[in-house]
Amino acid sequence: MRTVLLLIVLCGASMVIGDGILTPAISVLSSMSGLQVRATGLEHRSVVLLSCILLVGLFALQHRGTQKVAFLFAPIVIIWLFSIGGIGLYNILHWNPNIYQALSPYYMVKFFRKTGKDGWIALGGILLSMTGSEAMFADLGHFTSASVRVAFVTVIYPCLILQYMGHAAFLSKNTFHMTTGFYDTIPEPVFWPVFVVATLAAVVGSQAVISATFSIVKQCHALGCFPRVKVVHTSRWIYGQIYIPEINWILMVLCVAVTVAFRDTTLIGNAYGIACMAVMLVTTFLMALIVIFVWQRNIIFALIFLAFFGSIEAVYLSSSLMKVPQGGWVPLVLAFIFMSVMYIWHYGLRRKYQFDLQNKVSMRSILSLGPSLGIVRVPGIGLIYTELVTGIPSIFSHFVTNLPAFHEVLVFLCVKSVPVPYVSPDERYLVGRIGPKEYRMYRCIVRYGYKDVQRDDDNFENMLVMSIAKFILMEAEDASSSASYDIANEGRMAVITTTDDAGSPLAIRDFSGLADSLTTRSSKSESLRSLQSSYEQEYPSVSRRRRVRFEVPEDDDMGQQVKDELMALVEAKHAGVAYIMGHSYIKARRSSSFLKKFAIDVGYSFLRKNCRGPSVTLHIPHISLIEVGMIYYV
Repeated sequence: MRTVLLLIVLCGASMVIGDGILTPAISVLSSMSGLQVRATGLEHRSVVLLSCILLVGLFALQHRGTQKVAFLFAPIVIIWLFSIGGIGLYNILHWNPNIYQALSPYYMVKFFRKTGKDGWIALGGILLSMTGSEAMFADLGHFTSASVRVAFVTVIYPCLILQYMGHAAFLSKNTFHMTTGFYDTIPEPVFWPVFVVATLAAVVGSQAVISATFSIVKQCHALGCFPRVKVVHTSRWIYGQIYIPEINWILMVLCVAVTVAFRDTTLIGNAYGIACMAVMLVTTFLMALIVIFVWQRNIIFALIFLAFFGSIEAVYLSSSLMKVPQGGWVPLVLAFIFMSVMYIWHYGLRRKYQFDLQNKVSMRSILSLGPSLGIVRVPGIGLIYTELVTGIPSIFSHFVTNLPAFHEVLVFLCVKSVPVPYVSPDERYLVGRIGPKEYRMYRCIVRYGYKDVQRDDDNFENMLVMSIAKFILMEAEDASSSASYDIANEGRMAVITTTDDAGSPLAIRDFSGLADSLTTRSSKSESLRSLQSSYEQEYPSVSRRRRVRFEVPEDDDMGQQVKDELMALVEAKHAGVAYIMGHSYIKARRSSSFLKKFAIDVGYSFLRKNCRGPSVTLHIPHISLIEVGMIYYV
């Protein structure tokens, strides 16, 4: 059931990505097709060429963000809605005032009685009248639900109904204009202004869907269902404006390819309809699960909701599937490709995590090595990245075997994306201890929501040290932890508040002197100083970072053992921080099935080699990174 549910979710996400390809193509091509109504000598291939140029320009400007022109979006959409509403009202009054009777459900029933199967097939074209208008509900992340409802009921829906009624009134008296459609209904004096507004509205609509595609890819990546990509935040002030270069260029190539290959809005519309209805149906199914598990409502209520809306959407989708030979196969192929990529990536990550979970290093073997872990402990802090939230990963024994020395303070760092939108800074850090106090081994879990921004925060190391120091003091104040080490207490962790410095056991002093900051026990040699200097010249932002120095205050209320542990932590921080990661290779066992070997050895291996490394996505400075290779047989 878990796999089935995952595939349904990935299918919906894949269809959204496919929507991000088809929407710009059909929007821009349909808006540019108005040129053929007035410029009679213009060939259709010229319209396609102009559409491709506009699409390339739209995607080429994505890296600049939308904050400089976003203030124009709302006026353009409002002018567009009032324009089509006004044109629709004009056509109703001019051509057929009795068209208002079409609002009665009687004519809908009469239509299906008269047309039968042909009427059901016609639903595949009718659904295009609603696609696009539902995209406004994607703005629930930026606006309240009440504002979206008011905007839809008072402006969007009336304008759409007036336009469609006016269009029907025009066609009832001008059946020979059935092919050219919307642009023939525009009165000649206002044609060119409406054409310009229609083109701008197509660009705005395309921009909205492209941004939504970036957002869905980022959220899938945060939940471990998409390969690692570069996420660029294009605005410092407006949250959520992101740009993903790899996805942007893939969308551009596929969008232009669809436009050039089909050259017809009818064929693209067939593909677009299937993508939209599939997204609606998947959303309705997932909404029913939310009603049951999140809202804790009666399952009968959820089933009624699913049956009512799901049946309507299923009828529309079944009609759309009749158009598969006429272009409807495109979203199915795109969804299959993207869904395969996401599922293989998620499967590979999950198999790797299960391997770590089943092959954890036992605590008894660590205790048998003693505080030195059987190797030399050198000054400094070693941040060991792991996916496990409990226990010691198997790769740690590989580190001990291959590295001649280890740092005096070891922190097993786990960065987790949790299935909630945002995590409060006061709940972000969880800190615990591994082994006895003299081992100087800690565990820290850093939690982010799938909408949280994981910026290259130069204050991360300082926050981490401060969190561990607060944990040491909190542990000392807890009477139950003052006893000797008990392996049964292994895995206990505490949420550390980072926004309140009042209870901090360490004093912080600004340390802006660059020369002094380089004088650390980990970089006394000239070669290391030269390397550090070259790195800061290559990355000027590193030298501009705020430098602080921790000090253990003289506090008589603090025990000597706590002071010694805090002093060891502070000295290790001043000596330097190293980031230690496993450069893992995952291979399927020889006894695995053919599908598993193909998924792991071919699919996942290809994706891992061609996506960004974990050190890049985690913003780890290269000069402080240590990687040790290891092969996982899953």
